[in-house]
Amino acid sequence: MPTYDYFCETNSRTVEVSHKMSELLSTWGELCDKASIEPGDTPLDAPVKKLLSGPAVISGASRNEAPPCASGGCCPGGSCGLE
Repeated sequence: MPTYDYFCETNSRTVEVSHKMSELLSTWGELCDKASIEPGDTPLDAPVKKLLSGPAVISGASRNEAPPCASGGCCPGGSCGLE
């Protein structure tokens, strides 16, 4: 499931939470429920905004490197980079 950051202006907190792409959280109470955190003194109906974020970047492989082994093990000679 994708991860999103939401910001609450009422308490100036940013919370990261995972949910379906089709789901949108609009209140602090919804966000706290989804993130399994305590709401504290912030009203449950306080509005939250989903922040824009870029795609996750997975580093460690270049276009010239062989992909990791499909078997989950290491390639003979270590050509896959897994050890």
